Amino acid sequence: MPWGRRAWARGRVLAGCAVLTAGLLAFPGAVPGSPGRLGSLLDTFLPWLGLVIVLLTGLALLRRSAVALLALLLPTAVWTHLFAGLLLPGTASGPHGLVVVQHNVSDENTDPAGTAGSLAAAGPDLIALQELVPPALPVYVRTLAEDYPYHAVRGTVGLWSKHPLTGARPLDIRPRDVTEPWSRGLRAVVHTPYGEVSAYVAHLPSIRFGASGLASSRRDESAGLLGSALAAERLDRVILLGDLNGTVDDRGLAPLTSRTDGARRGFAFSYPAGLPLVRIDQVMARSARVDHIRALPATGSDHLPVAARVTLL
Repeated sequence: MPWGRRAWARGRVLAGCAVLTAGLLAFPGAVPGSPGRLGSLLDTFLPWLGLVIVLLTGLALLRRSAVALLALLLPTAVWTHLFAGLLLPGTASGPHGLVVVQHNVSDENTDPAGTAGSLAAAGPDLIALQELVPPALPVYVRTLAEDYPYHAVRGTVGLWSKHPLTGARPLDIRPRDVTEPWSRGLRAVVHTPYGEVSAYVAHLPSIRFGASGLASSRRDESAGLLGSALAAERLDRVILLGDLNGTVDDRGLAPLTSRTDGARRGFAFSYPAGLPLVRIDQVMARSARVDHIRALPATGSDHLPVAARVTLL
């Protein structure tokens, strides 16, 4: 049955929801950070507004609302512009390419040897790990030693490399109110066949959901400290690998995303491992291009590993 004139008269609420969804996608910064860090919460789950578009489309079809379907073209176009490119196949890496793996291995991982073997099977040039605890560290060192003769560990983060490492040192990214021993950052120079690269490995503080909303002040402060370190880095080429406890859209990571670029292809949702909803494990770069990022099979961690192809420029 033709929809007729009534199709243009009904569904105006749905049309309004479509316009609102488009506004949130296009201008997430308009949502204030407080109360409850609502802005960061929206940033974190921004790609999932695509499901809202699908839901609204279904309702518009049920209501036979032409005005709602027409309005839905707007958020669909914005979502496509922002995220559809991530779904495309990754481009081939350039001649100066590296493969890197980033993984929070979990301090409760009961199979560090299996985890290390799984990461090495991907054949990366670099492996960055977080939540390395003393009982498991010797297992990672021993398991990775044959293929990765160079490694540096500072506190609970580490970097394994097929290429020589020099200048390894800890990074002070500890929030001011943390008084206990806390070392979650390192910087080292990787001597690749294509020149020197400064590699940063970091594990930013966790964010928490509570009655007052999203608690991210520690994470944001640590991101600021890490951003300052990147700004002072003397080498042009930088690769940042880490559990940043935030997505690349999260405004709390602006000190990092303003100084480095993320992946051009791939969503690679990495957390939680049982039902990945977001990618908080990141590979970012300066004077280099992250061509593609993907999630690797689950290990004994609550995070999935991510692997990325990086072209040095």
